[in-house]
Amino acid sequence: MLLKDSGMRIRVEKELRDAFVQACRAQDRAAADVLRDFMRAFTEKQQQGQASLFAGTKRK
Repeated sequence: MLLKDSGMRIRVEKELRDAFVQACRAQDRAAADVLRDFMRAFTEKQQQGQASLFAGTKRK
Protein backbone atom coordinates (compact mmCIF):
# COMPACT_ATOMS: atom_id res chain seq x y z
CA MET A 1 0.00 0.00 0.00
CA LEU A 2 1.33 3.41 -0.92
CA LEU A 3 1.81 6.03 1.77
CA LYS A 4 -0.70 8.84 1.44
CA ASP A 5 1.17 11.73 3.00
CA SER A 6 -0.29 14.73 1.21
CA GLY A 7 -3.73 16.28 1.25
CA MET A 8 -5.76 18.49 -1.03
CA ARG A 9 -8.71 20.65 -0.18
CA ILE A 10 -11.15 21.78 -2.85
CA ARG A 11 -14.31 23.83 -2.72
CA VAL A 12 -17.36 22.63 -4.65
CA GLU A 13 -21.07 23.29 -4.55
CA LYS A 14 -22.88 21.29 -1.89
CA GLU A 15 -25.20 19.77 -4.48
CA LEU A 16 -22.25 18.54 -6.57
CA ARG A 17 -20.51 17.07 -3.54
CA ASP A 18 -23.66 15.33 -2.35
CA ALA A 19 -24.39 13.89 -5.80
CA PHE A 20 -20.78 12.69 -6.15
CA VAL A 21 -20.72 11.03 -2.73
CA GLN A 22 -24.08 9.38 -3.45
CA ALA A 23 -22.83 8.07 -6.81
CA CYS A 24 -19.70 6.68 -5.14
CA ARG A 25 -21.73 4.98 -2.43
CA ALA A 26 -24.01 3.44 -5.08
CA GLN A 27 -20.88 1.73 -6.44
CA ASP A 28 -19.64 0.85 -2.94
CA ARG A 29 -16.58 3.06 -3.38
CA ALA A 30 -15.11 5.79 -1.23
CA ALA A 31 -15.16 9.23 -2.82
CA ALA A 32 -11.44 9.67 -2.08
CA ASP A 33 -10.64 6.45 -3.96
CA VAL A 34 -12.62 7.61 -6.98
CA LEU A 35 -10.85 10.97 -6.97
CA ARG A 36 -7.43 9.29 -6.70
CA ASP A 37 -8.31 7.00 -9.63
CA PHE A 38 -9.35 10.03 -11.68
CA MET A 39 -6.14 11.87 -10.80
CA ARG A 40 -4.00 8.88 -11.84
CA ALA A 41 -5.87 8.46 -15.14
CA PHE A 42 -5.77 12.19 -15.89
CA THR A 43 -2.05 12.57 -15.20
CA GLU A 44 -1.22 9.43 -17.19
CA LYS A 45 -3.21 10.76 -20.15
CA GLN A 46 -1.42 14.12 -19.94
CA GLN A 47 1.99 12.45 -19.79
CA GLN A 48 1.17 10.35 -22.85
CA GLY A 49 -0.02 13.45 -24.66
CA GLN A 50 3.23 15.26 -23.93
CA ALA A 51 5.28 12.26 -25.06
CA SER A 52 3.37 12.08 -28.34
CA LEU A 53 4.48 15.63 -29.20
CA PHE A 54 7.97 14.24 -29.81
CA ALA A 55 7.13 10.78 -31.14
CA GLY A 56 7.20 11.73 -34.82
CA THR A 57 10.22 14.02 -34.81
CA LYS A 58 13.62 12.97 -36.10
CA ARG A 59 16.92 14.53 -35.15
CA LYS A 60 19.18 15.73 -37.92
